[in-house]
Amino acid sequence: MFFQAPIPIDPGSAAGDPNNFRIFYFHLPIAISAYLCFAVVFISSILYLKSKQQKWDIISLSAAEVGVVFALLTLASGSIWGKSAWNAYWVSWDVRLNTSLILFLIYLSYLMVRQAVEEPEKRARLSAVFGIIGFISVPISFLSVRFYSRMHPCVVGPCPGGGGGGISGVVLYYLLINFAAYFLLVASLIMLKIENERLKEKANELKQVNNY
Repeated sequence: MFFQAPIPIDPGSAAGDPNNFRIFYFHLPIAISAYLCFAVVFISSILYLKSKQQKWDIISLSAAEVGVVFALLTLASGSIWGKSAWNAYWVSWDVRLNTSLILFLIYLSYLMVRQAVEEPEKRARLSAVFGIIGFISVPISFLSVRFYSRMHPCVVGPCPGGGGGGISGVVLYYLLINFAAYFLLVASLIMLKIENERLKEKANELKQVNNY
């Protein structure tokens, strides 16, 4: 990505060092990976409320934790890119930046709610409701540049003013490689977290049986 992939912009139109725009190859897959994590939270929350099976609550928690990390990385990488493109780490009137921040804070609050409730069944039920309602922020964040585009580029059409990002050719090839890499990373991290949570539950059961 740093040495072989082409700069995903006309170097003559780039503000600052055009090489800084290579962060696009990481920023976009990271952002979509966060959306996918929160989609897993949404689906698992619905399935928990329908079945009351603890496994769905564990999956929701695992996906939410990974998603929050990726949402934070999205904000961080976007700010670094923004400094090069706009000469500012944060442009307060850009809708995508603000909706992405709200998205991160909503799911950070989801994790905090889980920490605040001790009773397992009540915690799972409340978290499931939160996970379903909170998912509204995902399509709002994704579609925000179509509602009101100021600074943030619209990569996937339809976009205000017509067209899309025009991603094609070699740029698309390298971008898809990173999408595959980050999707696999997300899946691996979620499965690892699920296994950790299951081991934690077994340890708690053993403690209760032995009155430890």
